[in-house]
Amino acid sequence: MILAIDTSTDNASLALVHGDESPTELVWRCEQNHTVELLPHLARLLDEARVDIKSISGVIVAKGPGSFNGLRAGISTAKGLAFSLRVPIIGISSLEAVAYGHAETGLPVCPIFNAGRGEIATAIYQRKDNEWRRLVAEHITTLDALYSGITTKTIFCGEFVPQVASELEKQLKERAVIAATDPPRARLLVELGKRRLEAGDYDHLATLQPLYLRRPAITQPKHR
Repeated sequence: MILAIDTSTDNASLALVHGDESPTELVWRCEQNHTVELLPHLARLLDEARVDIKSISGVIVAKGPGSFNGLRAGISTAKGLAFSLRVPIIGISSLEAVAYGHAETGLPVCPIFNAGRGEIATAIYQRKDNEWRRLVAEHITTLDALYSGITTKTIFCGEFVPQVASELEKQLKERAVIAATDPPRARLLVELGKRRLEAGDYDHLATLQPLYLRRPAITQPKHR
């Protein structure tokens, strides 16, 4: 039984998958309450699936970018479970998980998260020759800078896209394909992580860290 945890944004999701069976999923709007809501929702998911927590054989977690508090809650919970159950853990980019939901189109996929301060977190992926590839690494940029790098028809996805869809279509015209909806990320984390689990390509508990892309907006106290 594989458990997937995504707390990257204000919409959190969990998924339990056994073999090739359809996942048991839970998606909820948590705002900034990841720390207090994650474990109760996990307990609910296990109860609904009638699964004992000890049957979990691997943990896959969205490692960011995303909410600082959300990523800390998700990754610390994933690490705690992996350590206590003595099972492997795998971290997957949150942007890659969103993009993977549109891999079957064969087009370049550009997920967009709101990074605040007028900036976005983004990357570009594409399935080509039956191989899923990352064309542009995860990074912080602006919409204006993003436009100049889009030279072909590209799918835009992610929770922030509906807020900027009209601007994307205005600037990129026929090159912008706006995704109608995005599947729950936890389910996609399982799809991306299963091959790594089967290949023994695990992350190390001590070195797996959130992918923040920028430092927290916390300043050091001034010395008198």
